[in-house]
Amino acid sequence: MSIVIEQESCNGCGRCLAVCPGALLCANAKGRAEIRYPADCWSCAACVKSCARGAIALYSAPACGGRGGLLRARREGEILHWVISLPDGTQRTISVDRRSANRY
Repeated sequence: MSIVIEQESCNGCGRCLAVCPGALLCANAKGRAEIRYPADCWSCAACVKSCARGAIALYSAPACGGRGGLLRARREGEILHWVISLPDGTQRTISVDRRSANRY
């Protein structure tokens, strides 16, 4: 899996470049983010979560719709909404309280 960056939505803030653990993102000639080597993407979603504009989406796994489905994150205070856009045009949202995320 990899990410897709919507150039028209990117404002070039650089947050995604700073959080990518593989240093795969860079700024293009217009100052907007782009991915250097999509095949090397770890699908960690760090850039997706860091993008306040929702310009970055992760191609979703088959269990989440796959086959062209996209996964975006939208923050609302301490709530993180994962919006899954399925290939048939429908959307599903999973909301997580960030304060209790990753507790096992």
